[in-house]
Amino acid sequence: MISSNDFRPGVTIELDNGVWRVVEFLHVKPGKGAAFVRTKLKNAQTGSVVERTFRAGETVPQATLEKSDMQHTYMDGEQYVFMDMKTYEEMNISAAQIGDRVKYLKEGMEAQVVTWNGKVIEVDLPNTVVLEVVETDPGVKGDTATGGQKPAKLETGATVMVPLFISVGEKLRIDTREDKYLGREN
Repeated sequence: MISSNDFRPGVTIELDNGVWRVVEFLHVKPGKGAAFVRTKLKNAQTGSVVERTFRAGETVPQATLEKSDMQHTYMDGEQYVFMDMKTYEEMNISAAQIGDRVKYLKEGMEAQVVTWNGKVIEVDLPNTVVLEVVETDPGVKGDTATGGQKPAKLETGATVMVPLFISVGEKLRIDTREDKYLGREN
């Protein structure tokens, strides 16, 4: 159990048969009446955001999340198969459970799988990945780094905007949180 006075951004609680992460909180002491805590909560499974008010000192169950380092080994139909790096057990995870960052997932990549009561809540990919460009318009002599951008399709199927001088076959560092080109990889 955790008190509403101990809420901080990132704390996970169990509420309405789900896992909610505290995004924002504000402890309010009105001039008249009892203090309360106004929070903004994000559902860890669906991503929906709600605002909820708790009495000061009210206790709610804290969600116990388990994090495992796993490696994506192969595809089994529509399922992504991950192997636990410590126990070598395999787990099938759907694209919906991984979320929109699934477009950066390739075989052999390590990720952190977060589970709650045996159910997968989220899959945290690394913040940056190195991927190869498989399709883009050809670079032309005179293209500069600051001159503009063009779309490039990566080996995983994701498309990101890159500078004009990038060509097919180059390996790029990509920020998976912002879908952004960071630079070339040597």
